[in-house]
Amino acid sequence: MAYDLAIIGSGGAGFAAAISAVTRGRRVVMVEGDTIGGTCVNVGCIPSKALLAAAEARHAAAEERFPGIATSAGAADMEGVVKGKAELVAALRKDKYEDLAASYGWELRRGSASFVEGPALEVDGERVEAANYLVATGASPWVPPVPGLEEAGYLTSTSAMELARLPESLIVVGGNYVGLELGQLFARLGSRVTLVEALPQLAPGEEPEVSGALTDVLVDEGVEVHTGAPLTEVRSRGSGVEAAFGGPRGGSLRARAILMATGRRPNTGGLGLEEVGVELGPRGEVVTDPHGQSTHPRIWAAGDVAGAAQFVYVAAAQGTLAADNMFGEAARTLDYSHLPRVTFTTPNIASVGLTDAQAGEAGLSCTCRVLPLDYVPRAVVNRDTRGLVKIVAEQGSGRVVGVHMVAQGAGDVILAATYALEAGMTVDQLASTWTPYLTMAEGLKLAAQSFGKDVSKLSCCAA
Repeated sequence: MAYDLAIIGSGGAGFAAAISAVTRGRRVVMVEGDTIGGTCVNVGCIPSKALLAAAEARHAAAEERFPGIATSAGAADMEGVVKGKAELVAALRKDKYEDLAASYGWELRRGSASFVEGPALEVDGERVEAANYLVATGASPWVPPVPGLEEAGYLTSTSAMELARLPESLIVVGGNYVGLELGQLFARLGSRVTLVEALPQLAPGEEPEVSGALTDVLVDEGVEVHTGAPLTEVRSRGSGVEAAFGGPRGGSLRARAILMATGRRPNTGGLGLEEVGVELGPRGEVVTDPHGQSTHPRIWAAGDVAGAAQFVYVAAAQGTLAADNMFGEAARTLDYSHLPRVTFTTPNIASVGLTDAQAGEAGLSCTCRVLPLDYVPRAVVNRDTRGLVKIVAEQGSGRVVGVHMVAQGAGDVILAATYALEAGMTVDQLASTWTPYLTMAEGLKLAAQSFGKDVSKLSCCAA
């Protein structure tokens, strides 16, 4: 074989696998039909968080939170904001992908790849053979078939982040992490935003208290929120759109544009996978075993295309896993039971472990405590007590099985909670662990203390 490993896709999963294989002395070729770097650096994590940071800066200037500090914010120059985002993306793409590939020395080919009999890859008419193949083509925005939507036109998370002009009004369909982040982003930049979710609550996979806290934040910031409202039809209306919704309070809404934040689907179309014996799942994902191997013994898959949780750190871990199992005979698997997740709204949503409902479904008898941020000194001095900390613990043992937060910096704090779950800590252990004062992480300790004490009657730093 010409190569030990041929990788389709150059995102987080592909790069992690290539690095693992090359460091083992294997010969690797990577094929990319679009922009090197995949979703995260180009159209996902990096650009969205760069824009969110810009919107946060404008919002902070506009709200005059602190007495004695006068601030103001003018209209957002979207062209300038998007240009700055593009420059940052280009720099990180070069540093973390293009230059990195060159430093490791694997071969990078540009072109469209598909599987042919062998199995082998056909890359723009040329046959490429390898001992093993990794499918790491990621996922793309998915839009459900809605009458009139194609004719009226719509934005996706990708196209919305390229707008040179801010829409005066915007309907965001989808109340999960993409819709929440982009909805707040555009509202803070100056659009009049309406956020619509088909399910009964925003952030449908999170605790009801978490959803409620963030809903209150968005409403306070001027976002109109509709839940239990599935999109049924879209029509063009003058220079904008009119969207009809079902549900108990169904009706119609008008706006300048509509953004469909309705999920992502694996990029497997046109790869010829089924022709070489690779099974695909109901959403088009490559079906793999716990080691990352598909139903063809020489073809592996990692990241979003394999139906994984759509986080770049999961994609990278799966890419490394696949390469280790291909060449190291390690038979490794990954444990997702303590996988943290963050939605980068302000305040953040951050969670790890089980919700109260999931614990019940798993047969665990649990008890919970919810601590409002009014009791967290860091939040008080920040003059932003919007949010909460919720701990789910096993009845009797007190073992912490879930932590859920809405707070400024919750995405950073959740790492400590992840360590606590990994270590099997109890609420008593968490409550007695050293915690620096005037940090948001103190919210974890206070929430744990609330299982046995009235934290409203504790002095500062009381153990």
